[in-house]
Amino acid sequence: MQLTNRNALVTGGAHRIGGAISRALAEAGVNVFVHYGRSEAAAEELAAELRSLGVRSAIGDADLSDPRTARNLMDVATEAIGPVSILINSASGFPFDTLEDLTLDALRATMALSLESPVMLMQAMADQYEGTDGAIVNIADVRTLTPYKKHFSYTIAKGAIDTATRAAAVALAPNIRVNAVALGVILAPPGEDADYVEGLASNLPLGRAGGVEPVTQAVLHLIENDFVTGEIVRLDGGAHLA
Repeated sequence: MQLTNRNALVTGGAHRIGGAISRALAEAGVNVFVHYGRSEAAAEELAAELRSLGVRSAIGDADLSDPRTARNLMDVATEAIGPVSILINSASGFPFDTLEDLTLDALRATMALSLESPVMLMQAMADQYEGTDGAIVNIADVRTLTPYKKHFSYTIAKGAIDTATRAAAVALAPNIRVNAVALGVILAPPGEDADYVEGLASNLPLGRAGGVEPVTQAVLHLIENDFVTGEIVRLDGGAHLA
């Protein structure tokens, strides 16, 4: 896929991983619709930065804890920048819970944001995209194979994203390719500092946190390579070897 003049929707696209992906896409010549939940100021600042790179960029909010908002978000993005041929499902929560203390409401909330909305957005993109070379990249997590002890609902939601990626790759072929990047120690979690992430990274074979550049490189590769679908690329600094 040639990226110049493509149109992308990036959920959670105003900051952290989503923001880095938005910038990388714009630098490659992609028009970017930046979705946000509560970070309107950050989204508008980023969109202005992207427009300075010579691409179209617009912002829009949607509460993706309600999957029914997904289709409207796709419609708004399409109206703002044109038909969406690239979808990045980056928005997600990271709640603390265990199987012992999990409530049904909490489980449903996590699944709505981290699984159901991405799936509904994939469906919405497929319904409105008339081309033959669309691309979707879901943001997954390497810890679905070695689960977190205190992020139970998040872990199972991201595990379902792994399966949804493969299932959607079959369902949407050959017109839309669907892949994922599964992230390990990339950035400090919200509320944690550099010392915390360095402590985690010290246990990796590569001995360092990834930062956002390996993520953006992998995302761009999965979008551009038109013979890859249904893949989940692991970015974990070798953690799976330890």
